Amino acid sequence: MTSRRGASATGPVRRIASLLVAAALPLVAAAAEPAADPSEGREPVKFGGFLDFLPAYTFADPGHWSRMVGRLQVSAQGSLSENVKWKLGGRVDVDPVYATSDFYPEAVKRDQRARAYWRENYLDVSAGNWDFRVGAQNIVWGEVVGLFFADVVSARDMREFLLPAFDASRIPQWAARAEYFSGDSHVEFVWIPVPTFDQIGKPGAEFYPVPLPARAPAQTLSQFHDPDRPGRSLDNSNYGIRGNTVVNGWDMAAFYYRSFSTSPTFYRHGTGADGDPFVFDPRYDRIWQAGATVSKDFDDFVMRAEAVYAHGQGYSVTDPTASEGVSKRNTVDFIVSLEWPLPHDTRVNIQAFNRTYSGGGAGDIAIKSDGFGASAYVSTKVTSTLEPQILWIQQFSGGGGLIRPRLNWYAAKNTVASVGVDVFTGPRDGYFGRYGDRDRAYMELRYDF
Repeated sequence: MTSRRGASATGPVRRIASLLVAAALPLVAAAAEPAADPSEGREPVKFGGFLDFLPAYTFADPGHWSRMVGRLQVSAQGSLSENVKWKLGGRVDVDPVYATSDFYPEAVKRDQRARAYWRENYLDVSAGNWDFRVGAQNIVWGEVVGLFFADVVSARDMREFLLPAFDASRIPQWAARAEYFSGDSHVEFVWIPVPTFDQIGKPGAEFYPVPLPARAPAQTLSQFHDPDRPGRSLDNSNYGIRGNTVVNGWDMAAFYYRSFSTSPTFYRHGTGADGDPFVFDPRYDRIWQAGATVSKDFDDFVMRAEAVYAHGQGYSVTDPTASEGVSKRNTVDFIVSLEWPLPHDTRVNIQAFNRTYSGGGAGDIAIKSDGFGASAYVSTKVTSTLEPQILWIQQFSGGGGLIRPRLNWYAAKNTVASVGVDVFTGPRDGYFGRYGDRDRAYMELRYDF
């Protein structure tokens, strides 16, 4: 299968690469200057990480164990001098459910029973008003709770959908980043020569983007091919710029990002007739996104808002005459978030969001995610060690919802034991409703060090 290549971006990419190189010249000279004392400016190496164990049982029919993952993440960070710092990190996941269960197809079990991951692995260099970071890194441009809007750079492990904590789901990008600081303002340049994409799992997995019936036959599974990633070339790199400033307490930012989408679009081939079934090729569309964020602390509460326009993304549609079953649509997403810190370590967050589509041909989007939605998150301490919380996300135009009650017990220092339930609601063609038979109960034990 040949790789798809995006529209030529050589000119802009070369200009951004040239800017990064030009800005890096002062730091090269600074780093090359020998220190009077080899240990001067060095910080002691710090180690950290977490150990996490999470068994989950899917109780919607047919009931089955769907997770028993053990995660060990370790990181180390230190410095070579006052202006040069580094970080190394990795994680290992092991899940005996996918080593022993006969519920899932072999490809799913191979994909999810054990895996090693890189985490953040980078070198930081400071030179005057410039900071440079090169290596695998999380580039987080969004701030809202439980959802991703302006957070357009990060790739994610979507094999558990939106359920894992952000530090477990985000996949660092191998990137070069340059940041310039001046007073309350800041400009950031990002170049990702070899993009990292979302992990979507294999056909038949619990949260594969196209939910298939439990124990779907091999013929059905074979209709979904592995994702076709873009070839590694300068034309196919991602790049962007973001600037922010603070005016009278308002933290405002704007960005532009040219990239491949981190999640694939399923392009359809075949007629669907007997002997010529549909097959689906997940491919990554070349897109661009522009957006803005704003936040302000009003003492009693914090307000955040994000808006993003995306151009060029393909979506699977219901129109049988649509070429390859896909229509290119432009989207506008926005979200407004209000958060109140209250007594007894109580936290209340309310969000309202909306998505609109424009452009493209006829046919409804196959998985509904447009229209108005809202979310609510509440957590409080009923004792010094017990913390109940609940997150509810709802799309009111057919996308369905997600309800997540959870109880945390802070059993000891840096140790949390939790029990919770994840319930999906809505129609089968909704963004959340498609997982209506994936409702699960779980426990989690996490130790941070």
